[in-house]
Amino acid sequence: MFIDEVEISVKGGRGGDGCVSFLREKYIPKGGPDGGDGGDGGSVILEAKAGVDSLSAFAMKKHWAGKRGVPGQGSQRHGACAADTVLYVPPGTLVFDVQHGFLMKDLASAGDRVHIARGGAGGKGNLRFKTSRNRAPREHTPGAEGEERLVRLELKMIADVGLIGKPNAGKSTLLSRLSRARPEIAAYPFTTKYPNLGRIQVDMDHSIIMADIPGLIEGAHQGAGLGHEFLRHIQRAGILVHLVEPLPMDGTDPVTNYRTIREELAQYDAQLVARPEIIVVSKSELPEAESVRAALAELTGKDVLAISAVTGLHLDRLVQAILKTLEHLTF
Repeated sequence: MFIDEVEISVKGGRGGDGCVSFLREKYIPKGGPDGGDGGDGGSVILEAKAGVDSLSAFAMKKHWAGKRGVPGQGSQRHGACAADTVLYVPPGTLVFDVQHGFLMKDLASAGDRVHIARGGAGGKGNLRFKTSRNRAPREHTPGAEGEERLVRLELKMIADVGLIGKPNAGKSTLLSRLSRARPEIAAYPFTTKYPNLGRIQVDMDHSIIMADIPGLIEGAHQGAGLGHEFLRHIQRAGILVHLVEPLPMDGTDPVTNYRTIREELAQYDAQLVARPEIIVVSKSELPEAESVRAALAELTGKDVLAISAVTGLHLDRLVQAILKTLEHLTF
């Protein structure tokens, strides 16, 4: 199950209580206070981890708590501090404080972490309260409660390349041919219902992370279709590969479809249309492919590739074009 947005409640562990104790040993008739401090409670930490690609672990469990610190004991023995509770999320996860509405941390890279609920401090034992006037204190303090917070986790996938286009443009098929990803593929629109990531291993030194974004339709920026829910994943892609189907199943014009998708990107985030874009006509085995390629080249003034994920035609040229574009990427 793919989950890319979820709210969870977190609470740091409570600190251990301080101890009230007095020294009781043979031949020491006036033993003083020797109660130790309690240990600190464990914090709750979010950490981005490579290989984690969804927030599904938080879909069914919405409440997370840190471990409690160990209480102090006699003989000046301090309680152990509790270990932190580390929750793993995908790289690209945004962490928001729901109550105050601010971004706590952008966990953009593997290894990034943030304390979302710190554990409470341990209580003080009665040894801490000994003074020249109070030689047998019975005071102590309980462990402090940990921080409590409601956070929203929002995943924006990080990829070198984002595959965009109308439904059934061949994005999933292309991803499956270039990488080991196995997205659902079928001869009907909206087969892809969530983003898929794949790694294209070009050679020993170069690899490309490609994301297959669910098909966009007109009105996607306003919530139509599946687009509004997943448009944010495109924001993390370095470059865009725009697939245009030469003979759409719904009978629409391919060039108009290209314009529609570009307009949806502009309406959602004006910076998206400024991203480097590689225009590709898919399913080049169809007779209409060449005329569509020429029309798009004339409209945009760019080189337009024609490929076939089925036959493998010009897939190598597409990979080289992606590598060349990524090398010149400056943002």
